[in-house]
Amino acid sequence: MELGDARWAECEDVPVLLVPVGATEQHGPHLPLRTDTTVAATVAARSGLTTAPALPYGASGEHEGFPGTVSIGTETLAAVIVELGRSACRFARRLVLVNGHGGNVGALRVAVPMLRAEGRDVAWFPCGVPGADAHAGRHETSVMLALAPDAVRVDLAAPGNTAPLRELMPAIAAGSVRDVSPSGVLGDPAGASGAEGAETVSVMVAGLVTAVERWVVDEPTGRLT
Repeated sequence: MELGDARWAECEDVPVLLVPVGATEQHGPHLPLRTDTTVAATVAARSGLTTAPALPYGASGEHEGFPGTVSIGTETLAAVIVELGRSACRFARRLVLVNGHGGNVGALRVAVPMLRAEGRDVAWFPCGVPGADAHAGRHETSVMLALAPDAVRVDLAAPGNTAPLRELMPAIAAGSVRDVSPSGVLGDPAGASGAEGAETVSVMVAGLVTAVERWVVDEPTGRLT
């Protein structure tokens, strides 16, 4: 069920409600600003569980050097998630924040444990796969070629900074992504394909479904494991 399309009488005692948490931020010259939101919303929707409309804004301060990025910051995002959780848990027995942007993790690690401490059965799940590149490289380009091929400007795709993210993080934390990559790409989109992206999405959906079925929550962070 899509929550936004439902009537109130259809929403009594929802077993599990998923809320995609995305971002509106630069993804290089070739991918749309909505990339993270599209990924989170798709993974949630394909799980077969009741899914709320996505939150399209996140904590994207590291990308604000690029026009089009809209960030509400970690503190505000955490507050939004807390209020959202308090409200949604009035009719949903369990709530899962399906996260599509790494910059949102700080807010989730504050908000979700707070909601759990208040007695609400809330957790979060990351949309990601092992070995993926950092930002707008082959991984995300492949996923968007599978989900929204018309929104991908393949002709503008080019390598960015391909150094490991752990090496780039000090400079990004002290400044912004633009300080280490003028294009905003962290990785190399070369070789991206819709087939690879479709497989990646399938893995993320299966991971989400399995995690919800198991419902094992890391208490310090609130993450489904």
